[in-house]
Amino acid sequence: MSAFGPKRTCAYALHMSAFWGKADRLIALRNVCTQLFLHIITGPDNTNNVLALAFGVLIVLLVVVGSAWIMTNLNDNLMPSQEHMNLQMQR
Repeated sequence: MSAFGPKRTCAYALHMSAFWGKADRLIALRNVCTQLFLHIITGPDNTNNVLALAFGVLIVLLVVVGSAWIMTNLNDNLMPSQEHMNLQMQR
């Protein structure tokens, strides 16, 4: 029996349907938190709040993407290649 048999596929489908079943509640919670705690609502007097939120999101994205970029670059440049590893194993 393969690792991706009918039971495994069915469990995966149930897991994904449970996630997407909760997605609408997660979006509603995000909207409520944005309005009540961050005071981000439509209106001309809330421009500073929206700009502060956008700047914070930008900084977080820069840190996360930059860290992933650096780690990928380090992994590519510091890890020995498979050919080099095979050569070392033959000695």
